[in-house]
Amino acid sequence: MNLNDKVCIVTGGASGIGKRIAERYVADGAWVAIADLKLEAAQATADELTAKGPGKAMAVAMNVTDEKMVNDGVAAVVAAWGGVDVLVSNAGIQIVHPLQDFPFEDWKKLLSIHLDGAFLTSKAVLPHMYKAGSGSIIFMGSVHSKEASELKSAYVTAKHGLMGLSKVIAKEGGKKGVRSNVICPGFVKTPLVEKQIPEQARDLGISEEEVVSKVMLGGTVDTEFTTVADVAEIAWLFAAFPTNALTGQSLNVSHGWSMT
Repeated sequence: MNLNDKVCIVTGGASGIGKRIAERYVADGAWVAIADLKLEAAQATADELTAKGPGKAMAVAMNVTDEKMVNDGVAAVVAAWGGVDVLVSNAGIQIVHPLQDFPFEDWKKLLSIHLDGAFLTSKAVLPHMYKAGSGSIIFMGSVHSKEASELKSAYVTAKHGLMGLSKVIAKEGGKKGVRSNVICPGFVKTPLVEKQIPEQARDLGISEEEVVSKVMLGGTVDTEFTTVADVAEIAWLFAAFPTNALTGQSLNVSHGWSMT
């Protein structure tokens, strides 16, 4: 299995988990579009990864909640490289509040980025995958696709929703050679998670050290954070796996934080 010369789009690919996935793909010979809200950051990442090779990367400006920007971004990739073999819908944010205090605008914003983004990017790439008779769509879920935590009503709802969307795509795409799967990481120490630590400490009335040791890592088997490299390896597996034997599935990458 390999990704040599495969055309891949990674949303939120300029930093964090998305960047590490893009790096893993380029290292395997893939051509990767770094689709990100921040074009300058996307271009910097694309330049960095292309210099490393053996694959290459390009930058695409994309707000995943904007249908025209999504369609234009996918069209630019197809125009440059001829198609799309892999989509990693990775763009996401986190907002935490007790449910009774959760601003409706924040609820809509989070669900839009996670769910509308997954829907719009999938809708845009599927015709190209169907035409080619193959493809892999990968959603960045979470252990919260299967579990729940306090303060995360919007996030848990969105991540559960991705599981359903992925299964529908797997059903619809199976006869056309398109697979769809969900990666479910545990806590990965990215800026997104770093930001949560003081917020959860405030809302739960505990120390930041307790947020890490009890809330984030207390359910693991070894009190270890999941790494971006861990997640990237599973993203490579889902992208490179050659048959429908692996579709409609979800895989936890969480040091045992969730075992469902």
